[in-house]
Amino acid sequence: MKNNQKANGKANSPWQKTKYANLVRNISSGNYFARFRNNGKLIWRGLDTDVLTVAAQRLPDKIKEIKDEQALLASGSDPRITFEGAARIYLERIQASPDYKPKTKAYHEQRLDALFKSWPAVKTKAIKDITKAECVEWRNRFAVEYSPTSFNHTLGIVRAIIEIGIEAGARRDNPAKAKEMKRLRESPKRLRLPEPQQFDKFVREIENGGGGFSKACSELVQFLAFGGFRISEAKHVTWADCDFGREKIIVNGEPGTGLKGRRAGETREVPMIPDMRRLLERLRQERPQDPPAAKVMRVSECQKAMDRAAKKLGIARLTHHDLRHLFATRCIESGVDIPTVSRWLGHKDGGALAMKVYGHLRDHHSANMAQKVMFSETEPKAAPLPSAETTAQNDRTDAADSADKKAIARAKAKYAYPWWASANPLEVLWGQLNEEVKIVPVEKYRRCAQEAMKREVFAEEFPDRQALKDELMERVAKATLDEITAKIKAKQAEQSVASQAATQARSAEGKK
Repeated sequence: MKNNQKANGKANSPWQKTKYANLVRNISSGNYFARFRNNGKLIWRGLDTDVLTVAAQRLPDKIKEIKDEQALLASGSDPRITFEGAARIYLERIQASPDYKPKTKAYHEQRLDALFKSWPAVKTKAIKDITKAECVEWRNRFAVEYSPTSFNHTLGIVRAIIEIGIEAGARRDNPAKAKEMKRLRESPKRLRLPEPQQFDKFVREIENGGGGFSKACSELVQFLAFGGFRISEAKHVTWADCDFGREKIIVNGEPGTGLKGRRAGETREVPMIPDMRRLLERLRQERPQDPPAAKVMRVSECQKAMDRAAKKLGIARLTHHDLRHLFATRCIESGVDIPTVSRWLGHKDGGALAMKVYGHLRDHHSANMAQKVMFSETEPKAAPLPSAETTAQNDRTDAADSADKKAIARAKAKYAYPWWASANPLEVLWGQLNEEVKIVPVEKYRRCAQEAMKREVFAEEFPDRQALKDELMERVAKATLDEITAKIKAKQAEQSVASQAATQARSAEGKK
């Protein structure tokens, strides 16, 4: 009797077994399902197909997916995590990290607030359900409303939050890293800095402002301009940090957090340029009673005083950070090399940022430099007869020039295609980077490098040809460089074939 009941129950079951373990078929719909036990619990999951072979292929992945999901749930993670939940984890990590300063942590919160304001629907959305189309639609809206810098920082946060969802098993891909989600190009700020005479008037205008702290504000303006400090650094410099013997100022940054981009306790040294030394010596004479621990500056900011003075003088508005730009610009114009300026400013990238931001010369300086460029003397002058020593030196110079010219001639002879005379700056730069002999004049080489790389290029970079080649390969498509290389090499090959043919012809002529 019992056997008959079991047989009838199997006959009436809506499920049909298959030849594959853990794979069953629903008789009414014809669709296949995964059925297996995990930690003692019976689990059913649809495979979305009515084809046996397809279901058999999907079965292992489905079982693994579900087991991974269950394991994550057991460990406290959740593959159904929402964007808002992952954002909370992201902020917790930022707040707990010793690598970020308080201001940086606050900035991350501001960027996240701006993100939720521009994309409110994403807060409650499960990370696994976020599509690439939604990300691209947000990008196109957000990029119009905010600066490239703000957009790029916010995009980085979106990517990091989705990565947290990936860690939780919500998905395997990151739609915020799709090629359509590329960062915006950040153009450097156009600096409008005062000329030396304008700066002197600017300082005097602040000092004569009539306020109780007008003199202290003018001192802070000079201190920032003569030292290139950040405002957060300048307000914490004490007399003990000013080493008049070594003519250096030790910069410690904010108490507790230290210098930007450095660990707490790290310091840097800034030289006392002559203007800085005169300023500090005058202030020390005026305040001999100050203890070593006293702060050199008596005010921590002076923006309102600077705004009033700039408006009265009719010059562009200056910020505290603009005075840091002014310091860097004056240093470069005075002949200080970029890496040294970068080190004084506290950059840790070897000068890359300084080249991008401060590699400029203002109009007045550029005009002065232009006056030194001459093609001919307007008034010919009688030259004295050269001495024997001068004549010998000239002979040695002429011999060296002759050797250089021969080396250049031999180098050019290798090429049938004169890339050094090309109107395409990329061909000129790539050709010279791959040629040991300096065929292209320095100024033309520099000009072509700037046009090809779309940035300021300095003569100090030329000795490291490999670094320039690596950068160019990052900036220019590989196919383009391959095409130029093939163009030059193809011509060389043609020349080689022609040369061999000519040699053979001369040999045959000799035999006759």
